[in-house]
Amino acid sequence: MPQLVEGQPISDFRSDTVTRPDAAMRAAMAGAVVGDDVFGDDPTVQELERDAAGMFGKPAGLFVPTGTMANLIAVSVHARPGEEVFLESLSHTYNNEVGGIARFAGVITRTFTGDRGAIDPEEVARYARPGDLHQPRTAALVVENTHNFWGGRVIPLEHMERLWEVAQAHDVRLHIDGARIWNAVAASGVLPAAWGALCDTVYFCLSKGLGAPIGSVLLGPEAFIAEARKVRKVLGGGMRQVGVLAAAGLVALHEGPGRLHEDHDHAQALARGIAEIPGAVVDPESCDTNILFVRTEAGAASYGPIADGLRAAGVWAIPLGELGIRFVTHRDVDGEDVERALVALRELIPTHGRGA
Repeated sequence: MPQLVEGQPISDFRSDTVTRPDAAMRAAMAGAVVGDDVFGDDPTVQELERDAAGMFGKPAGLFVPTGTMANLIAVSVHARPGEEVFLESLSHTYNNEVGGIARFAGVITRTFTGDRGAIDPEEVARYARPGDLHQPRTAALVVENTHNFWGGRVIPLEHMERLWEVAQAHDVRLHIDGARIWNAVAASGVLPAAWGALCDTVYFCLSKGLGAPIGSVLLGPEAFIAEARKVRKVLGGGMRQVGVLAAAGLVALHEGPGRLHEDHDHAQALARGIAEIPGAVVDPESCDTNILFVRTEAGAASYGPIADGLRAAGVWAIPLGELGIRFVTHRDVDGEDVERALVALRELIPTHGRGA
């Protein structure tokens, strides 16, 4: 775990992006065989793209620096400027990617309030438009799985099947924002290829639960990936000897998924412990994977003071307005970190979070 200058241990629950590459990743990076990926001859990148695509049953893949870029590329390829994209109202693409799909892809958006992040397929069918002289065509539907702001919720496979059927019926491309799709795999036991079969395109982050220092992989048909490669270049995402990073991604891809259940167990232990604290509003049953939003009877006014108190105790978590204080478990936190958080919260929530 990281430490402050004065030596106080830090339990960092801000995100699963804060993980540090392990010894195997660093060794792989040091020994990576590289080429120039813009010219298409970096063998380590090609191996990563090929392996990722095979796991999800997709013909091709593209290594990109970030998940935000992956989503922007997907929307840019699926939709022409002025066309429409459907998103869930609390989705990352809509809320936390700085309006990129409007600024750079030039699309308009329609948002839906989902059932814990799951968009109603009947609403998609109701509002999907073929486009005419007066109306834009509905070009794409973006589904976030797992869903960050709904506490790492797994959108069930059966629900994805219904969305996929509706999207196909209305000629709408379905893209899965699968930043944490491997957490859905771990929690559900459903293999990656089954999720991949229910979408046109999908991406996942190597730099979240899987532990790589950087990178995401966008997957889809060969023609889509060929166009995506051009859009990546336009966005400044063409990288050269990037096999150095892809090597860490390969370690993350092949070794990371098998330990994600540990993160889920730590999140559950945290949720159960907090649920016992007077003034806390936490439902352990809704904690599907590695993300937990802690709320209190006092509501949003208490989250800043509690987060400040946590930080003073060496526990880092992020207050996110009315959503609560977000805790994310990952490979660099363990049972000791969970207990440190619980010790602090047992003091802070009764002090700041009790209702009137």
